[in-house]
Amino acid sequence: MFAVFKTGGKQYRVAADDVLKVDKVKGEPGQIVEFGEVLVVGGDSVTLGAPIVAGATVAAEVLEQARGPKIIAFKKRRRKNSRRKRGHRQEFTLLRITEILTDGKKPSKTAPPRPKRAPAPAPAMPEAPVKAAAEAAAPAAETAAKKRKAPAKKPEKPKSKPPAAKAKKPPPKGKKK
Repeated sequence: MFAVFKTGGKQYRVAADDVLKVDKVKGEPGQIVEFGEVLVVGGDSVTLGAPIVAGATVAAEVLEQARGPKIIAFKKRRRKNSRRKRGHRQEFTLLRITEILTDGKKPSKTAPPRPKRAPAPAPAMPEAPVKAAAEAAAPAAETAAKKRKAPAKKPEKPKSKPPAAKAKKPPPKGKKK
C-alpha cells in the first residue's frame, strides 16, 4: 500500500517503513506525527482525493530533527564595490512512515519497536591452520620484501683513461696592445 501526502508545500509518495526527509515538522525524536492532507491512497485499488481523501492519514515516527548543509548566497555588483554574503542551513525532519490509515482510523500511539541487530559472530577457526598459513606466507613475504628493498644493480661501465692534457694554443698573431 502506498500514499501521496502533502507537507511543507511538497508532495511525497510513501509506503510503510520508508524513511524520508521533509521540511521541519514539530515533534521530538520517537514521537508519532500524523499527516492528514493525503492526496492519493493506492494498493489493490487506487483512491484519488478531490482534493484530499476523506478519512485518510499517514502516521510517521520522528527519527531526527537536523539541519542540512550550509548554502552560501553571495551577490556581487561589479565595479560598484558592493558585495553581500549570506549563509543558510535548512532545517529538516527525518521521518519513518509507520502506517497508512484509511476510514478515519487512529494511529497506534507508540512507535513500533525496532529490531536491534546483534553483532555478527566471529568465525571460529582452529589456530593450527592459521599458524601454518602464516608460516607458509612468511617466506614469500620475505622474498617480496627483498625484491622491493634491493633494486637491480646496473652493469658497471669500464673505466676509461683520463682525458689528455689540453695543448695550449699559441697567442693570436697581430699587434699587441
